[in-house]
Amino acid sequence: MARLADYFVVVGYDLDNRVEGEGQGRILQRFPEKDWEDSPFPQGIELFCQPSGWQLVPERQPASFFVAVLTDINSERHYCACFTFWEGLDSPQLKKVDAGDADEADEEPAVVQHSKLFAPKSLVVVSRLDYTEAFRNCLGLIYTVHVDGLSTPLETVIGNLLTCVIPVAGGSQIDESPVCSLDKVPQSPACDWLLACLQRTITLGAGDRQVIQTPINDALPVSGSSVAQLFRQLGIVNVLYLFCAALTEHKILFLSSSYQRLTDACRGLLAIMFPLKYSFTYVPILPGKLLEVLSTPTPFIIGVNSFFRSETQELLDVIIADLDGGTVTIPECVHISLLPEPLLQQTQTALSMVLDPELEFSDQAFPPQSMNPSALKIQDKEIRAVFLWLFARLFQGYRWCLHIIRIHPEPVIRFHKAAFLGQRSLTEDDFLMKVLDGMAFAGFVSERGPPYRATDLFDDLVANHVERIRQEEACPHKVMNHVKELAEQLFKNENPYPAVAMHKVQRPSETSQSTDQSRTPFPVLDDVAVQLFIDHAVAKLKSSPPVVKAELKSMVPSGPPLGDIVDRNGNVMANSARRLEVVRNCITYIFDNKMLEAKKLMPAVLRALKGRTARVCLTQELNQHVLQNRAVLDDQQFDYIVRMMNCTLQDCSHMDEHGIAATLLPLVTAFCRKLGAGITQFAYSCVQEHMVWTTMQFWEAMFYSDVQNHIKALYMETDDGNQQDQQDGSGNIREISALELAAEQNRLWPTLSKEMQMERVQKEESTVFSQAIHYANRMSYLLLPLDTSKNRLLRSSGLGDVESVSNSYVTNSIAGSMAESYDTESGFEDAESSDVANSVVRFINRFVDKVCNESGVTNEHLKALHTMIPDIVQMHIETLDAVHRESKRLPPIQKPKLLRPTLLPGEELVMDGMRVHLIPDGRDEATGQMGGPPLLPAEGAIFLTTYRLIFKGTPSDALVGEQIVTRSFPIASLTKEKRISVTLTMDQFVQEGLQLRSCTFQLMKIAFDEEVASDLAESFRKHLHKLRFPQHVQGTFAFTVGQSGKLVLEPKTKDKNQSLKTLSKNLVKNAKRTISRQYVGRKKEVPATWENRSNFQSELDEDEISVSEEVDQSALTLSSTIRSSDRQTMSNVVERACCRDYQRLGLGTLSNSLTRSKNEPFRISTANRMYTVCRSYPGLLIIPQNIPDSTIHRICRCYRQNRFPVVCWRHSRTKAVLLRSAGLHAKGVVSFFKSPNAPTAVPSQADSTSLEQEKYLQAIISSMPSYSESTGRNTLSGFTSTHMNTSESSDKLRQPKIGDLMKQVLGNKEDVPGTFSRGALGQKAKVISLSQPKVSGKARNSPRGKWGSIRGSGRLSAYNPDIGTRLAGKESPQPNGGPNDPLFLRQQKAYLYIIGDKAQLKGGKQDSFQQWEVIPIEVCDVRQVKNSFKKLMKACVPSSQTTEPNMSFLRLLEDSEWMTLLHRVLQVSVLVVELLDTGSSVMVSLEDGWDVTTQVVSLVQLLSDPYYRTFDGFRLLVEKEWLSFGHRFSHRGAQTLGSQSSGFTPVFLQFLDCVHQIHLQFPMEFEFSQYYLKFLAYHYMSNRFRTFLLDSDYDRIELGVLYEEKSDRRNPQVCKSVWDYIDRLNKKAPVFYNYMYSPEDEEVLRPYTFISNLKVWDFYLEETLSDGPPYDWELRSRQESLAEETAEKADTGAPKSQRHIVWPCYDNLSKVMPDAITKLLQDLQNLEAELGQTSEKWKDTWDKIKTTQRTETKLESKPSFSSSLLMSSNLSHQRRSQGVCLQDSRVGSSIKLGLDCEASATSTPVAGRPSTSTLYSQFQSTESENRSFEGILYKRGALLKPWKPRWFVLDKTKHELRYYDSRQDKDCKGVIELSDVESVTVGTPTMGAPKNVEEKAFFDLKTSKRMYNLCAQESSNAQLWMDSIQSSLSDA
Repeated sequence: MARLADYFVVVGYDLDNRVEGEGQGRILQRFPEKDWEDSPFPQGIELFCQPSGWQLVPERQPASFFVAVLTDINSERHYCACFTFWEGLDSPQLKKVDAGDADEADEEPAVVQHSKLFAPKSLVVVSRLDYTEAFRNCLGLIYTVHVDGLSTPLETVIGNLLTCVIPVAGGSQIDESPVCSLDKVPQSPACDWLLACLQRTITLGAGDRQVIQTPINDALPVSGSSVAQLFRQLGIVNVLYLFCAALTEHKILFLSSSYQRLTDACRGLLAIMFPLKYSFTYVPILPGKLLEVLSTPTPFIIGVNSFFRSETQELLDVIIADLDGGTVTIPECVHISLLPEPLLQQTQTALSMVLDPELEFSDQAFPPQSMNPSALKIQDKEIRAVFLWLFARLFQGYRWCLHIIRIHPEPVIRFHKAAFLGQRSLTEDDFLMKVLDGMAFAGFVSERGPPYRATDLFDDLVANHVERIRQEEACPHKVMNHVKELAEQLFKNENPYPAVAMHKVQRPSETSQSTDQSRTPFPVLDDVAVQLFIDHAVAKLKSSPPVVKAELKSMVPSGPPLGDIVDRNGNVMANSARRLEVVRNCITYIFDNKMLEAKKLMPAVLRALKGRTARVCLTQELNQHVLQNRAVLDDQQFDYIVRMMNCTLQDCSHMDEHGIAATLLPLVTAFCRKLGAGITQFAYSCVQEHMVWTTMQFWEAMFYSDVQNHIKALYMETDDGNQQDQQDGSGNIREISALELAAEQNRLWPTLSKEMQMERVQKEESTVFSQAIHYANRMSYLLLPLDTSKNRLLRSSGLGDVESVSNSYVTNSIAGSMAESYDTESGFEDAESSDVANSVVRFINRFVDKVCNESGVTNEHLKALHTMIPDIVQMHIETLDAVHRESKRLPPIQKPKLLRPTLLPGEELVMDGMRVHLIPDGRDEATGQMGGPPLLPAEGAIFLTTYRLIFKGTPSDALVGEQIVTRSFPIASLTKEKRISVTLTMDQFVQEGLQLRSCTFQLMKIAFDEEVASDLAESFRKHLHKLRFPQHVQGTFAFTVGQSGKLVLEPKTKDKNQSLKTLSKNLVKNAKRTISRQYVGRKKEVPATWENRSNFQSELDEDEISVSEEVDQSALTLSSTIRSSDRQTMSNVVERACCRDYQRLGLGTLSNSLTRSKNEPFRISTANRMYTVCRSYPGLLIIPQNIPDSTIHRICRCYRQNRFPVVCWRHSRTKAVLLRSAGLHAKGVVSFFKSPNAPTAVPSQADSTSLEQEKYLQAIISSMPSYSESTGRNTLSGFTSTHMNTSESSDKLRQPKIGDLMKQVLGNKEDVPGTFSRGALGQKAKVISLSQPKVSGKARNSPRGKWGSIRGSGRLSAYNPDIGTRLAGKESPQPNGGPNDPLFLRQQKAYLYIIGDKAQLKGGKQDSFQQWEVIPIEVCDVRQVKNSFKKLMKACVPSSQTTEPNMSFLRLLEDSEWMTLLHRVLQVSVLVVELLDTGSSVMVSLEDGWDVTTQVVSLVQLLSDPYYRTFDGFRLLVEKEWLSFGHRFSHRGAQTLGSQSSGFTPVFLQFLDCVHQIHLQFPMEFEFSQYYLKFLAYHYMSNRFRTFLLDSDYDRIELGVLYEEKSDRRNPQVCKSVWDYIDRLNKKAPVFYNYMYSPEDEEVLRPYTFISNLKVWDFYLEETLSDGPPYDWELRSRQESLAEETAEKADTGAPKSQRHIVWPCYDNLSKVMPDAITKLLQDLQNLEAELGQTSEKWKDTWDKIKTTQRTETKLESKPSFSSSLLMSSNLSHQRRSQGVCLQDSRVGSSIKLGLDCEASATSTPVAGRPSTSTLYSQFQSTESENRSFEGILYKRGALLKPWKPRWFVLDKTKHELRYYDSRQDKDCKGVIELSDVESVTVGTPTMGAPKNVEEKAFFDLKTSKRMYNLCAQESSNAQLWMDSIQSSLSDA
């Protein structure tokens, strides 16, 4: 029985005491005055009566009621029902308030004006029972009595309330005493009174009556309709989030403007958590004054009025549920683990069927009639039933994971979490893990663990309905039926009696509520009268006999065990029976001593042991071979068994959820081998390296399960034999579980005598004690390493640094205090100071303290244990020492022989082979995942040489044991080295290892064998670092090659190039001097031959290199240092400066004449011969003819690194030039491009420089023929160059395309015609970035076009066509509104485009008088390249396997953005090619001019000039643009210690990748193959050659390596230059040659640049494990000869198979499966060798074949050789040349670039093949006939008609020559029948013929009817046409 109300309190507004202007409440009266002993009076009630604060109000508010919940120190909840009404204040009281207001300046003055104020007053009932309605009625009644002035005295009503006693629970027990303690029995018949008693009727003596229904079982929560309300307010998903959040211990805050709703919501949330009980802070209504409670670190469920919403905003980790708005806000930092699927889905479905039954039928044509959801109270129970059903599924079988470790005097129970999760295969499930670790579940175990207690609905459900739940879970309707049954039981529990119509409670009359007359205030009650009532009731209770409600205890049913559940789901059957058979067979073989058989099966067994059943099978099998706890094996058996155990354990997690470590624990102490006299080694000494042994939870769980078994055995013995087994329902006999046994013992306990009870307690305790000793021994076995001096354990993740996060839930205070002393020195952390023994003793002590305290071992026993443990450990160490000594004497297991690697000539070993294991990384191919046996892991040795790091070994898998695995990479390419620890499958130890990543796309994960001492491994690392980052470039392999094996860091003193050394030193000295003083003067030199020059200066100053007119006086001193023997070096200077190439391009010549110097536009300047102008430029530079060297010294200062613009290439046809420079310095930009606002009196330094610069650019423009022909006018009005002029259509066709291409590069927006801003501002250029089309800040307001020149004019220009519109070929509006004069405003391109960095060119202005335009683009920073490359390496060569979808290869490749960077570089290059091709010059001026600039400039030349696509040309291109122009190879390649920090940035590799992309698209245009590019890429990073070392020619001269002779005489094998090596190799074999090479003359390539057109380079992905990377050819030839020798030795006449299995990652495909041509050439060579003939060079053979093929095709008039032989080789789909396809933004049409324009498709006809333009055109070819030959010819019209360009097509099939207006033209303008042609003769120019065409380009075609005068663009073309027509005539 319990009191309905503990206290009654009246709380009012405190008029005397106001703190900081806020009102306070105070308790006016409370009854009883004295606290009850069993429930003290709760503090702070006045805060909770007005949670939003006490305030006076001007109007009377309606009375309010809510229930607050307070929790006391014993975590008991007190329910405070507050009834609040408002009373008017009388005048004296008001004055008091006013006075207070006057003091408070910040009080609202409004309050003072009101004539009447109302103060709140609260009546509060405090109770431990939660009967909201009863409290509402009682307090309402008291208020009614007061307001309506009823006759009953208030004291009587309150007295009755305080003395009312009701039962806590129990439904309809009738045998209790009368429940109503009334002052007088109601005047009614006795039977009525009796009925009232039964139904818990109470009356407060004011003519009222109410029924209180107490629940039948108080363990189940009472929810009313609060759960249903909660779901209505928030919805299903939100409540499920809150439910999961509460279970996983998050902070939850409810907001609502209604207090009662807050209480209901909190009550509802707690109700659905049943059977778990919430044990953290629970405050349904939190007063505003206590809001700081919300920042507590512990979880909570709290409700706060919405009034305080703003103060909850900054809570970062609180989930906020707004009941009024129906939202749940989860902060970003909070992750809520949700229910595991499919539970979550099924729960949601069930809830929606309860809450919204219409949903299911909403789509039906004839929905059922009645579908309304149940009444709210019923719905509430249905929802709770769904959650009960959910918990029954979550916790099913939990009782099978309870360990009972003591039965008497009281049950002690532990939950085995790992087993529970393991059996349900939910170890990974976040939600369940958190729930099981939580406080609520700990309470659940301690409350529901005991096996003998009262049971409730949940116990019944989880034990007896599991089967039903499992069968029905998939069928929602069956689930609903079950839910409804449960709901009925829950409803019955809350409402045990039928509804009774006996409620009778007065409410205040309407009049008293509405009339606002001055009511009497609530009177002061007479406390004596109330106290009398209470005393009377207490006395009466004492005299009556105590009520004992018999608690029905019973044995708690356990339900079906978990094992079966999982079996039926089939998760266990993951391993096939075949695998288990393999495991069984292998064990049988081992014990039958059939070792060979066992060895064969071993790899398969180790793979099978990844699966759980195989591991279980292994433990079962091994158990059968143990006799009397011992199994003695021989060495090899022992070795195999240990291996299998290790393999089994290594896949167990530290939790050991499947209990595999637990079943192995007895086995590791059973299997042993004899080492010597009386010395036995047990298996445990070899299986220690596993996490599981250092995990405290594992040992606890093991200990408890053993204790349980022993205690069970204890009672089984004492009971009679007939009770041993019990029949279950189906008649099967099953063993009694420990819990059932315990329940039986608990039932009998009260009946036993005291002695019997004591005896049982002692027996149990000694059982636990003996187990503790046993476990101390076991733990010392597994924790003490075999060699206790070498502390292996300390390295592994030490014992006890994980504090014992035990899964036990009781921590007694003794346990706490005892454990503390050990925990402070957590585990092995400080093990350095102490030895192994101490740390193990500490770990075992902690364990013993914990388990003994939990299982109630007495303190004496515990002390005894503590003294024993050190002795146990010491004893064990002694036995181990002997074992260790003996085990060392064992003969070592045979390990594979270490294989020696083949070395290059000059390569020497730095460290000899160390035995290591090569571990598989993230690439699948070698691990057997893609099919075939696994090549990795492999065992072998790692060798460190001066050049490479080499692993050579054999695979561990016996099936491929005879293969050799080699993985190597150059040391110089090492990018990252990281220590790792590796557990090998076969081995028991965790090894130290290294992960080495190389930028040649290799990854070596190696684990050092245990025979390798750790100091040796350390010295290996040091050597590796020393070699990777030498002090100086001269320490790299390219320099040290062939010298002694010691690391040579200093260059040798004696050098054959002694004179060069002095030269270089003097060069440097003079360079320094030259900078300071400049000498201007002219000096004429007598021309002389190279040999008899006597003066270095004159050699360089000679006119034949078109030198400048200045001489530096200081430089003359040099002549003394050069002796005549070094004349050759001078020609080297010229050679190196790529003068050959400049000569080819007509940029500067080496001739002996003085005459031609002035009429050539460019000259070779020697201004930089001492590297004084620019350190990183070559000595000889091409600059405009009329620019003196002095200007250069001034200009160069404006550019970064002094890299001023120089010419590097010239277009052979349009004569446009390509220039390169660095970006401008910021100050250069300002001075150069800003127009001066006011003329300055003295021209400043900056101004003069900017003028010089302007002159320089103007000089470049003037050098262009197109410019000089435009009659020198400096405006952009209508002049065009000849070749543009010749064809009207050409202009129209080309312009829009470039504009569109430009759009692509600059960001694709439409061009907006210019609007002119006012005044002298002119126009602002809009600068659009390449990557994101954002408008730069300054120009945001003016919607201008995309292109802007950065030169501004001071006034508004009249001819100011906007460049964007101009390039797009649109008309530009006149600013003054005048008509557009088509002649005056010809749409004209600029003469010079400057491609500049967008970041530098902001805010420039545009000027029409200047002929240059600036194209701002956004370049990729080198940092971007570096990071992108790192990501690319990780994508192509991942370090470990992963199944995460966002870690897949393609995703990582995309994230690396490598392809995007390639796309950008290619896109800019194609744009430049287009511009040059239309006759505009281009200056690339980006970053420092040595990274992106170099890439773009090189690609442009490669695309535009076929010469660079040959071997010689490509070499020249790289030497010229990359080496001479100072790309910083050493710095970007991080080749020395100095550049180590800058990291590896593969700018050159990126260029090679771009070339590879172009090569893929145009396979017939390159003389070299893809392999050539890979070869260069590899050796660019390998440092084998000196070619790609050092940062500039200056550095190379300083080291004396620039002009070395071709090869070293002492060691002819050693090549210093990669180019020589390639030449040498190319002569021997066609490895670098591209058989498809069949170039088209003057072909300009225009590759597609979209990312979709780019392919990942296979250089990044391929690997050859058979003999390492295939780029060092000497190795291949040496390996082959070795292989042949061994083959000869092995050949014993047995028949040899011709078949050979080829593995993609193992074999070198090009070697084992060569292409047909290579194979034929090889066979030819072999045959010639056999016949003793001198074999011809392959190139000669090939060329012969080609020429014979050509002539044959000519004779047969078939398509040419290239198309017959090569097109057949399935490459016809490859494009030869193509346009760039652009989607026009407005129209959907696709515009073809470059192909449909005559200017680009050169008119050179090519015999026997359709021209490129038709071959690859996107459009249909004009006619389907065979076009043998086509191109542009000018044809003279009839008399007085002009010459017109026409598109001529020679058709041999139809035997005619047709001509069209243009190439696209479908209609033929005329046909010349070849049968009519009489002769083809050379013609002469006639009147009106095209200008600038050489005489020989004219020819006449005479037919029988008339004479045709024709003209080609150049004489060679004309000759080809004549030959072709002639051959057609002869064919006919």
